[in-house]
Amino acid sequence: SCDTSQLCNCSSMGLDFVPLGLTAKITVLNLAHNRIKHIRSQDLQQAVNLRALLLQSNKISSIDEDSFQSLAKLELLDLSNNSLAHVSPVWFGYLFSLQHLHLQGNSYRDLGESPPFSSLRNLSSLHLGNPKFSVIRQGNFEGIEFLHKLWIDGSNLSQYEQGSLKSIKKINHMIINLRNSNIFSEIVRDLLHSVIWLEVTEITLPVEKKSLVQNSTRPFRIQKLTFKESFFTDETISRAIVLLKEITSLKELEAVDCVLDGQGKWNMKEIARSGPSFVETVTIINAVIQNFHLFFDLNGMQSQINNLKRLTIASSNVFMVACYIAKHFSSLLYLDFHDNLLANKRLDETICEGSWPSLQTLNLSQNSLKFLEQTAKSISRLPKLNNLDISQNNFGEIPDVCEWPKTLKYLNLSNTQIPKVTTCIPRTLEVLDVSANNLKEFGLELPLLKELYLTKNQLKTLPGATPIPNLVALSVRRNKLNSFSKEEFESFKRMELLDASENNFICSCEFLSFIHHEAGIAQVLVGWPDKYVCDSPLAVRGAQVGAVHLSLMECHRSLVVSLICVLVFLVILLLVAVGYKYHVVWYVRMTWAWLQAKRKPKRAPPKDVCYDAFVSYSENDSDWVENTMVRELEQACPPFRLCLHKRDFVPGKWIVDNIIDSIEKSRKTLFVLSEHFVQSEWCKYELDFSHFRLFDENNDAAILVLLEPIQSKTIPKRFCKLRKIMNTKTYLEWPAGEEQQQVFWENLKGALKS
Repeated sequence: SCDTSQLCNCSSMGLDFVPLGLTAKITVLNLAHNRIKHIRSQDLQQAVNLRALLLQSNKISSIDEDSFQSLAKLELLDLSNNSLAHVSPVWFGYLFSLQHLHLQGNSYRDLGESPPFSSLRNLSSLHLGNPKFSVIRQGNFEGIEFLHKLWIDGSNLSQYEQGSLKSIKKINHMIINLRNSNIFSEIVRDLLHSVIWLEVTEITLPVEKKSLVQNSTRPFRIQKLTFKESFFTDETISRAIVLLKEITSLKELEAVDCVLDGQGKWNMKEIARSGPSFVETVTIINAVIQNFHLFFDLNGMQSQINNLKRLTIASSNVFMVACYIAKHFSSLLYLDFHDNLLANKRLDETICEGSWPSLQTLNLSQNSLKFLEQTAKSISRLPKLNNLDISQNNFGEIPDVCEWPKTLKYLNLSNTQIPKVTTCIPRTLEVLDVSANNLKEFGLELPLLKELYLTKNQLKTLPGATPIPNLVALSVRRNKLNSFSKEEFESFKRMELLDASENNFICSCEFLSFIHHEAGIAQVLVGWPDKYVCDSPLAVRGAQVGAVHLSLMECHRSLVVSLICVLVFLVILLLVAVGYKYHVVWYVRMTWAWLQAKRKPKRAPPKDVCYDAFVSYSENDSDWVENTMVRELEQACPPFRLCLHKRDFVPGKWIVDNIIDSIEKSRKTLFVLSEHFVQSEWCKYELDFSHFRLFDENNDAAILVLLEPIQSKTIPKRFCKLRKIMNTKTYLEWPAGEEQQQVFWENLKGALKS
């Protein structure tokens, strides 16, 4: 049950005893909410480094005297809500480091005859008492000099020995649940010089006749007195006001969840005779006054309110303050009337001309104000007002022009149902809150504004920076913001805090790039990074904006596509260049032409044959072909019809089509082979077509004439059938001597006729 920091949580495990095997490593041991009845001597003997021991809500009724003897480092001991019938000083004799002790909720009736806490020199907070606790004796608190907090459940306390609490020199905050009103004044007298803040709960305030400061010398220490869940009458309040004036150190009175059975019929003459009050702050929260509408206007209290500086009356059905009373709050700086029943008609009476002359802060939130223009006009009568909260009033509309105090710097108009912001809002503001109003835009010019709160509206973009150049803090939390750009962010030159959390961010590449690379943005964004979450793209929905990194393709799609297009273009350009260099296009077209030729009849009909032979030769051999061979063959008897590309190709027709047509219209194809022929590209193309068309038909339509000796290996290997023919069949070779030339011509003519 222990974690890495040696905090061992064994609560609510149904344990009947302290578990065995506790070691010196343990620093916190939680045994709360079990069924432990007895703490034995050896149970905690080894836990010498224990700092906190939680034993509340068990059934502990007995503790061995030396059970805590080894816990010299213990700082917190909670024994509350058990069944201890007595408190023994021996238990705490060795707890030299103890700072917090909780003993409330047991069944002891008193703290014993001996001082139980005398050895606890470092004690800071003490909680004790229970419904059976009935007696506090002198000496119970001996040894304690200072307490930060003392909490006593004395709901059934019936006996208090005078001077019992005087031994404590200083108590910052004391809370006592006290129903017996007869001992209230005795406790107060003992605490005048020690306690700073006294809080009394569930008391029915008595009509005290004796002075609260009798036989006490000034200066007193008590500064604040709080009553919670207490009961008052007109008579007890009148007497309390008089008696509390004697405590000259008392500066603050507070009443929370109290009940007044009366109508304000206080003894004004006695109150006035007792002199002015030293109290500067009065707070009344959730006061219940029977028949509050019949309550008097407290006429006669004027002399008691002149020095008051802070007044809070909240959740107490206040609907008006009489004008002549309001004028006597001459020193009041702070007035809080939130959650009451103030309406515009009564506000005119409450804030009349000359009332509240020094008021700087006014809170009228959660009232029944409905007309903003009238509200502003009433408030304009407060010449020194700086801060105004009129939030959570249902104004609904906002005029274009309003009259406000010239000194107004802070205005809270949140949750007032205004549909837009207009020039009704004063230009003097430094802080403006218009949250929760369904605003769709904000373009108001407020040159002095430093803080702007636009939470829970419908804004889709950040407000423009130009109309609010001095803005330091901006909240656009829970709007419809999708993103904001570097330019928008940097346009706020003085921005120190930006709360854009809980929006549905579109995590685009531009937005993410800005977020990841903007220096110091993490220090400016409130709630970063936990409350900044992507809503789209779908793949990253729910992820924190700061943790999302999109791929290069997602972020630079157009650039990647452009690069791919450029690359494809370069590849195509390269292929075109290669194709041009190696005539690839020509070969492709040639192959296409051959495929088309494949579909034609294997031989053209006799009527389509126009030539005896198509002559394929190199341009370097044209002199021999044109001047020797053509003259010999075409002037023979009968003459041969030869097809020469120079003479017989159709002008303008693609050369491939000319070659194919000429071969198909010729009975034979005559190749004049030489070294020039082998090196000629066009001769190779003509050999290709002969290879495709003629050799594939396995006929003897080709006639080979060797103009000069060549090696068969010089013929390209791809013309395998031509090489085979040269290796296996006879070909005509042009002789050097004239006698052999005549035989050559006869053989050539015979081959052409065959």
